[in-house]
Amino acid sequence: MIQPYPCSVLSLDIGNKRIGIAGCDPLGISITHLPAIFRKSFDEDLKEFLKICSNRKVKGLVIGNPLDMNGKETNQSIRCKKYGFKLAKCLKLPLVFINEHCSTFEAKEKFSLKPDKTGRIDSAAAAILLQQWLIEGPNLDDSN
Repeated sequence: MIQPYPCSVLSLDIGNKRIGIAGCDPLGISITHLPAIFRKSFDEDLKEFLKICSNRKVKGLVIGNPLDMNGKETNQSIRCKKYGFKLAKCLKLPLVFINEHCSTFEAKEKFSLKPDKTGRIDSAAAAILLQQWLIEGPNLDDSN
């Protein structure tokens, strides 16, 4: 499998209440857990993402796709994809979806996090997704 071209990207773990966020540097070397966004309206979320993307010079989005254990779409997966496509279009950024099955569980284990309402686990899950993308790809898709 061909590794993706490294660039400054944001990884998102989209939930109903919060969006966990992680970012990497332009060389794809370091991954940073960023504060989660507590969802309000799409327009308010977009304002937050515009600030983050401008400050970090983001070139693309990696978005978790919560497929079921058999790799099939779920209701949450459909919602995440809809939100992701809309966000990428508004931000004018390419995106890629990564299967996030068990990423929250893995984040809790890897980073020794306890369930809370701060969004730390959500952003840790986004970091796991970003690490997976940096290793496996696929390349960002700007055809949205």
